[in-house]
Amino acid sequence: MSTALRKYQRLEATALWRPTPEEQRREVIVSIGDATLVITDMQDRALTHWSLPALQRANPGSWPALYHPDGDSGETLELAEGEEEMVAAIEKLRAAIEKRRPRPGRLRWWMMGLSLSSVLAVGVFWLPGAVVEHTISVLAPSQKRALGEALLAEAEGFSGQRCQKPAQGAVLTRLAERMRPIAPNTLHIHVVRDSQVEVAMLPGNLMLLNSRLLEDYEVPDVAAGYILAELLHAQSNDPLHGLLSDSGMLANLQLLATSTLDATSLRNHAEALLSGTRGATVQPTPHEALLMAFRTAEVKSTPYAYAVDLSGETTLALIEADPFPQAAPRPVLSDADWLRLQAICEG
Repeated sequence: MSTALRKYQRLEATALWRPTPEEQRREVIVSIGDATLVITDMQDRALTHWSLPALQRANPGSWPALYHPDGDSGETLELAEGEEEMVAAIEKLRAAIEKRRPRPGRLRWWMMGLSLSSVLAVGVFWLPGAVVEHTISVLAPSQKRALGEALLAEAEGFSGQRCQKPAQGAVLTRLAERMRPIAPNTLHIHVVRDSQVEVAMLPGNLMLLNSRLLEDYEVPDVAAGYILAELLHAQSNDPLHGLLSDSGMLANLQLLATSTLDATSLRNHAEALLSGTRGATVQPTPHEALLMAFRTAEVKSTPYAYAVDLSGETTLALIEADPFPQAAPRPVLSDADWLRLQAICEG
């Protein structure tokens, strides 16, 4: 397939990309990279990369050709009928990839059964943590995202429904993009009303943000600070590891066998997460690491420090060593975007 990739690496096409169903489509440039589909804006700035093996076509044989990543039909790419060469190239590469995938058969099912039996045997003798680590290692990104979505649905039973408005949804996407220097992958932020915690990271790069961070402060730097701190915390405390550890070994084995986690495990973890009880024993992120994150993301640390401790006593290091004591090189959000975001839960 490498020959086919080299053949099409100079091919480009215009298309319409929509990162979420709530946002408007935007014109982009599509090119083929190293086993990826590269999507850039009209100024040649990279927006996202899609893995060719995980690329799905939603409407085979129809136009405009509609593609989406496996497991995320909400993010779409439309190629018009005039871009037949690019569509043909994508389909040829997808066919080549499909030919190299192992076909289901008796051997495959036997191997799956053997693997599951091995995991069951190991689970009897190893500590539950070993089963958790194994489960995490074999889950595909789409499965991790599905677990995050399922946990988010259960969390709404404790936090109320997410605050969702199309215009503000676009602002949340811009806020997530603003955190890109710290967030390793596409971040999806959801605002909720009734949570005991300010912010919570879920599997699959999903994040819950308490609406009071938007409504009770005059500047978006406070919400940005909480987001940065949670992203940094998640780098050393994997949200998926927390979910699977809380769920227990039997639930992990069920997940391996059926690709689903039982509702009770999801509900219990959601309650612990939003009540703040699960994070009570977790060590806070050192101020030095936080300051580095604020510097990298070009965000002031002082507003966040005073939001965490109004007196500033316990967060003095974040105030005195603020990387941008006067003003950050660029605002977290424009004034208009911030006003829109503050009203996301109104009505």
